Amino acid sequence: MGQAAVAVLARTAAKLGRAARRRKPRQTPIPSLFFLTDPARTPDPARTMARLPVGSAVIYRAFGSKDAEARGRALRKLAKARRLVFLVGADAALAGRLGADGVHLPERLMRLGPRLRQAHPRWLITTAAHGSRAIATAARLKLDAALVSPVFASESPSAGKPLGPLRFATLARQARLPVIALGGVDRRTAGRLANVGAAGLAAIGGLIEP
Repeated sequence: MGQAAVAVLARTAAKLGRAARRRKPRQTPIPSLFFLTDPARTPDPARTMARLPVGSAVIYRAFGSKDAEARGRALRKLAKARRLVFLVGADAALAGRLGADGVHLPERLMRLGPRLRQAHPRWLITTAAHGSRAIATAARLKLDAALVSPVFASESPSAGKPLGPLRFATLARQARLPVIALGGVDRRTAGRLANVGAAGLAAIGGLIEP
């Protein structure tokens, strides 16, 4: 299970990434495909990671679980073996202990970005964003990319009203940093994002479906 979904999303994400680099060739390269782990929705993240193309990103989200560090070390080891970019969600201290490649910040914490950049100059620092103001702030803070959501209806309990591909396209084209589409992204919806100005795709359940 999952191989077909990964293949479809990987192809679409790669096309988006190439187009984004043509538009802004001097921009810092970022992965075009992001996999976000979730304790409930992705109980076996290692299985999905084993199918991801080289250079994809994994955002490990522990949500304060007691075994966060132990599980994180195992996934970090796999990411290195698979040559994946390994980010930790929200927890910069955990990212440091795991030797992660960077951190993914919730929108409410994106202002920590410059401080983290100073402490970890080589980190990839991404943020969640849910509207034009947040995207503009992320660009002003010189973060590497914004994962903008939800583009489509999402199973995430925290997801709001979907932006839809047209509204997302407007946000992406106005953005002054790379924008990654998240929220309801799967092999059926990915094709609707072919020309919206995104630099890539991000998914949770969309990468584990049959």
